[in-house]
Amino acid sequence: MKFPPHLLLVVATILWGGNFVIGRAVTGEIPPFTLALLRWCLAFLVFFPIAFKHAKRDWLQIKQHWPIVIVLAFTGVASFNTLVYIGVYYTTSINASLMNSLTPIFLYILSFVFLKIKVTRNQIIGTAISLTGVLFILTKGSFENLINFKFNIGDLIVIVAILCWSIYSLLVKQYSDRLPGFSTFLVSIGIGAIMLIPFSAYEIATLENPIVWSGKIIGAILFLGIFASIVAFLSWNKGVVSIGANRAGIFLNLIPVFATIFATIFIGEQLYLAQIIGGLAVIGGVILTNRT
Repeated sequence: MKFPPHLLLVVATILWGGNFVIGRAVTGEIPPFTLALLRWCLAFLVFFPIAFKHAKRDWLQIKQHWPIVIVLAFTGVASFNTLVYIGVYYTTSINASLMNSLTPIFLYILSFVFLKIKVTRNQIIGTAISLTGVLFILTKGSFENLINFKFNIGDLIVIVAILCWSIYSLLVKQYSDRLPGFSTFLVSIGIGAIMLIPFSAYEIATLENPIVWSGKIIGAILFLGIFASIVAFLSWNKGVVSIGANRAGIFLNLIPVFATIFATIFIGEQLYLAQIIGGLAVIGGVILTNRT
């Protein structure tokens, strides 16, 4: 059965929006490194039969660019979601998803700094608007918080996570003609999971109370490992191939919308005026940067 590309893109953003909320929902019940490790181990098991033939065929290409694959595994698999899960322990999933909209802005900045790609006037103005929106979210719209530098540590951790994801996205784009997508993703998942093992082992060894395995935790791992990882990845890729990366990129702005809806309905988070204003500024800035 063939699904419309726009529907596939919406499905991907719904699942990615749920990633922030699920991470927040199980905070305190399962530590972040262990949650990330179990997520990616499950994702690897599900994706392996789909991508193994591709990886076997493309192994020489992957081996030729192994330093880049390791960086991809570190930034996109081992670091991004783990830092998000740590961050939402201290901040809300709404804040985290709103700041995730900064990814295109970070991509422009990284492209300008490292690749010397010229930026347009719209990109400069859009970046300023988006960063102002993020600052508004971080300070909760309070000038006193800005003066006294009272930022939530969770928000800052999420920003580091988004920087990692932006580096990952930039490398994927730069090496798309040399590193095949399916094969590289499978190998990255495997390497990233291996990177997480010692941190998870230390985390479990130093826990004051053992993990109580409930239906809630198992359900979260299943959702994150299957739907937020593999189903979202396949849906997004098919949608991008059908309508193009530029047109598909605008759909990423739906992630904070769905995350906010899920967070308010399922885990009782409150939506504040500062988040609405800051979120609109972030998304508006991103839309402006994409205008020619």
